[in-house]
Amino acid sequence: MINTNRPGGSQGAFSVGNNVLQVETGFSYGKEKHNLLETETSAYAIDYSVRYGFWKEQLEVSIMGEFQGSTITDNRAAVPFDYKLSNFRSNTVGAKYLFYDPYRKRDLEGPNLYSWKANNRIQWEDLIPALSLYAGANFDFADNPYTPEAESSVSPKLVLSTQNNFVGGFVLVTNIIADRISTEFPTYGYIITLTHATNDYFSVFLENQGFKSDFYSDQLLRGGAAALINEDLQVDLSLTVNFKDTPSRFYARAGVAYRFDMHNKDEYLEDEANKESKEADKKQERQDSLELEDEGEGE
Repeated sequence: MINTNRPGGSQGAFSVGNNVLQVETGFSYGKEKHNLLETETSAYAIDYSVRYGFWKEQLEVSIMGEFQGSTITDNRAAVPFDYKLSNFRSNTVGAKYLFYDPYRKRDLEGPNLYSWKANNRIQWEDLIPALSLYAGANFDFADNPYTPEAESSVSPKLVLSTQNNFVGGFVLVTNIIADRISTEFPTYGYIITLTHATNDYFSVFLENQGFKSDFYSDQLLRGGAAALINEDLQVDLSLTVNFKDTPSRFYARAGVAYRFDMHNKDEYLEDEANKESKEADKKQERQDSLELEDEGEGE
C-alpha cells in the first residue's frame, strides 16, 4: 500500500519501498495579514515531492520543494497599491535511511496466541519508535523574497524522524529539523503529526509545527483528511493556521499522491538478532542430532 508524507508537512520514518517511484503534489491557496507592515497577501503555492526507493527497503532518495506566487496589497500609503512576488520557497535534494525499525522483530515473533487483549492494547514496547535520518541540500536562487540569502546558495538540511505505530490505527510522527545550517540564517524546528486511520480507506490528522530563525519564525497548526482511492492512489484536503499577526496565515490545501510500484519480488526483512537466533537454533539442532547418534552407537 502507498506510504506518503501527505497531507501533513512531516516526513515519516519509513521509505516508499525498494524499486518504488512515488509522486506527491498539492495546491494551496490562502491569505496573510501583517499588522505591523499593514499588508494583506493573497497567495497560492504548489508543493511537490518525487521519492524513489532503491538498493535497500530502508533507503529512499527524493526531490522536494514548493513554488509560491503572492499578490500583496500595501495599505501604508493614502492609496493602497498592489505588487506581485513569485519564486521557490524551497528546493531540496536528499536521501533518507531507516536505521532502526522495532517492528520487524515483532512481526517475525508474531502475535501472542494466548491473549487477544495483549495484541490489542498499547504496550510499553509500542513507545519505542522507528528512527530514520534525512540528509539533503537546499538549492536557493538569488533575489528570492522567500529565502534569507540574497545570493544563490547551497546549504545542508538534516531531519531526524521518529514514528510510532500504535494499535487502533494511530500513528505518531515527530521530526527534529535543522535547515540551512551553514548560512547566516539557520532554521531549527520540529513537527509533530498524529494520524488516525478510521478504516482501511480514510484517515484524519492533526499536526503542530514550530520553527525559529532570525529570518522568520512561526507556529503552525494543520488538520485534515486523506482518502485512499486504491493501493497506489491517495487524495487529501487540509487547512493551516498560525497564532500570530506578523503575519497571520490561513491556507487550504488539496493534494494527491501516486505510486509506481515496480517491485518484482516479495522481500522479507530480518534483523541481525533474528539471523543470529536462527543460526544458534541450527547449531543446537546439529548438536542434538550428534548426541542422538552417539547414544545410538552406545546402545
